[in-house]
Amino acid sequence: VQLQASGGGLVQPGGSLRLSCAASGNIDVINVMGWYRQAPGEQRELVALHTRTGSTNYEDSVKGRFTVSRDNAKTTVYLQMNSLEPEDTAVYFCYARGVTSMGSFDNSPFWGRGTQVTVSS
Repeated sequence: VQLQASGGGLVQPGGSLRLSCAASGNIDVINVMGWYRQAPGEQRELVALHTRTGSTNYEDSVKGRFTVSRDNAKTTVYLQMNSLEPEDTAVYFCYARGVTSMGSFDNSPFWGRGTQVTVSS
């Protein structure tokens, strides 16, 4: 499974960005997809997760501002980020876990390359 993220960039405070991450490979099902982020000098932290049944989980500081969603095939995950703040500046990593591929289940985490999000005036 490979994860390819896109959509990062530079935005002013209060602005919006939308991240996308597409999974590729011989995929039957992906149980969980989502996003983590890592700011300079900080540990990687959860931003938002989306299960294939539609449940979501958000880090407290992004609740009400960020929305995680998936496409109908459940192999692409999106992160709509509104009301962005300088504190949201980080490298954002796409994440997937619980992948069934050709009938075989793998609960290992998969990570995409990060995409930089910079919120600055």
